[in-house]
Amino acid sequence: MDTSRLLFFALGIFVCYFYYGIVQERITRGKYVSGPDDEAEFFTYSLSLVLTTCFVNYLFAKILLATIQKKQGDDSTRTIYYCSSALTYLLAMVCSFMALQWVSYPTQVVGKSCKPIPVMILGVLLGRKRYPMQKYLFVLLIVVGVALFIWKDHSKKLSADSAASESWMGELLLVLSLTMDGLTGAIQERMRAEHQSKSGHMMLNMNFWSCIFVSVAVLLSGEIWDFVAFVGRHPDIVWQLASFAMAGALGQFFIFLTVSEFGPLPCSIITTTRKFFTVLGSVIFFGNSLLTRQWIGTLFVFAGLFLDGMYGKSPAAPAKPVK
Repeated sequence: MDTSRLLFFALGIFVCYFYYGIVQERITRGKYVSGPDDEAEFFTYSLSLVLTTCFVNYLFAKILLATIQKKQGDDSTRTIYYCSSALTYLLAMVCSFMALQWVSYPTQVVGKSCKPIPVMILGVLLGRKRYPMQKYLFVLLIVVGVALFIWKDHSKKLSADSAASESWMGELLLVLSLTMDGLTGAIQERMRAEHQSKSGHMMLNMNFWSCIFVSVAVLLSGEIWDFVAFVGRHPDIVWQLASFAMAGALGQFFIFLTVSEFGPLPCSIITTTRKFFTVLGSVIFFGNSLLTRQWIGTLFVFAGLFLDGMYGKSPAAPAKPVK
């Protein structure tokens, strides 16, 4: 039963974030023209897009707790946990986006595919979670497999300019982003151990604090006024923003269900392999051939997932509540 629920949650994450990614690309890469004589402009309001998503997520969680999740009862989780996990989550996202100024997109994607590793390490160090030894090997197999599969070879040799752009600053930002991912997972482990935090309360409170942090950022930067003016010039984008936010809210709902019932590590494995299966699906459906490296990566991913499903659930000490 637990395996079936985990697979259902994983399917929900896959479907919602697949659509989420498609709409996000349409919004951020589309050209917007308000009149026949006007120049086309692009959507460049990332913080406002994050704020919109967090606000819709908050409303979605509010409705869930008032209806189908009302049995979750009162929440005893300390506010500092929600506040700090929302901050680390946002910082991970910001560092990841900023890294693209110095590293290529393939480098950023491969770097983020290592997310389960810091989630596991910091879960042990700070979240007081214990994993069986084989779990480390299975997770490493999955991470290496995803990295091998989604890495796109640069056109033969990188040009001097491209090589120069792969600077230490981008790598540092990726390390910081992964560290923030690990801290988020560690805090969530503490929440589960000490307060048995439920999915609805986690989603509601983390998005509440995320809205506060991002609101401060968009107000201080003045971006919010430019965003409102842009939407006024291009009202057709409202439907795209609404469907984007709803897909994100439903996807996040499945993420918090996974975290609250199975922990942040299975969730990070699901979100990491989602990229792999998205690319693999495109290869299968559109008849593209795989490189030898990608076949090896595919073998690693499926071996890691199979072995983790079969042997990675050996009894492991849960996170210990702080006295």
